[in-house]
Parts: sequence; structure tokens; C-alpha cells
Amino acid sequence: MTTTTRTSEIARRTKETDVRLTLGLDGAGAGERSTGVGFFDHMLDLLARHGRLDLTVQVDGDLETGAHHTVEDTGIVLGQALDQALGDRSGITRYGHAVVPMDEARAACAIDVSGRPYVLFEAPELTPGVTGGFEHELAEEFFRALSNQAKLTIHLTVEAGTNAHHVIEALFKAFARALREAVAIDPTETGVPSTKGVL
Repeated sequence: MTTTTRTSEIARRTKETDVRLTLGLDGAGAGERSTGVGFFDHMLDLLARHGRLDLTVQVDGDLETGAHHTVEDTGIVLGQALDQALGDRSGITRYGHAVVPMDEARAACAIDVSGRPYVLFEAPELTPGVTGGFEHELAEEFFRALSNQAKLTIHLTVEAGTNAHHVIEALFKAFARALREAVAIDPTETGVPSTKGVL
């Protein structure tokens, strides 16, 4: 089982965004999130609090073209940070699952820290639109970018909901709770939780 501190720090700069991020897997939701997109900051706050992640995110992006680059690039960098903080995956639980209600909305998330990036995103209730500068389709883009870099299998399903704010919030909270479970240290696991010996 790993005894190293599970933290990481990533900076990524392109012609579209400048993302700086620090992450601690064994935290309590500390840190500040500032992306220039108010609703997205709120979702990252939820992710940190319910995922028990210490997370600081500072993004300067080309918001004059919309929030797409800011949200996707934040997902990329957070995925890289997760990958780095997890190290060789030794001692982790590996799987996580959560179902979260948010008023009339309900979302489920299942995660496998598999080493294989894959996202199943089922959200027919999430209609097109914009909430607080955040285009609704960016929720899927964020999780896909994160999955690709952290090499996670993520299944996200909206089971009920009519209010887009509530639906997206339920998705982020369900992901956070499932991630918290998946990356938790399993005291009975002495190595990498895979018959292959690697993840």
C-alpha cells in the first residue's frame, strides 16, 4: 500500500487558456476555484467538497468565445493532476458508485480507476441552454476531458430532472462521491487492485 502524499500540481498554457491547478486527494474541500465562469466555479466547489479533495484552480481563458475552452482545458488539467496524484494506484479501492438526488433531479455515477479512459454519458433530461455562462453540453465535455487524462472509466446517468441547474449539480455531486470512494485507500489491499498487476 502506498504511503506517499497523494498530491499534484499542474500548469498548462495554450493560446486559448492558462490553467494552474493543485490537488490533494486526501483533503477536505480546501482551496479556491476561479475560472471566470461562475456556475463552473460552483460545480468545482461541489466536486472538491463532496470528493474530499483539496483543490485550487486558477484559469485565464478566452471567454469572449464562450466557456468551452476553459471548461475542457480545466478537465484536461484536473485529469492530469488525478493521474499524477494516484501514482501507481497501489492500495486504492478502485471502484466507486453514488446516486445523488438534487430536488427533482437525480444522477448516478459509477467509476473504475481502470487505466482505460471511457465515458458513458446518458442525460436526455439535460436540454440545451446556458446557466451562469456554462453551456449545458459542457458538462459532458468536462467529464470526457478528465477521463481521457486520468484514464478513468466513468458512467454518468441522469435518472430524473427538469431543472438544468439541478441536473448538472446532481451529476457533479454523484461524480465527486463516486470518485471519493474509488480513490480511497483500502486497508486490506496490499498492492494494485487488478489481476494484471497494473492499472
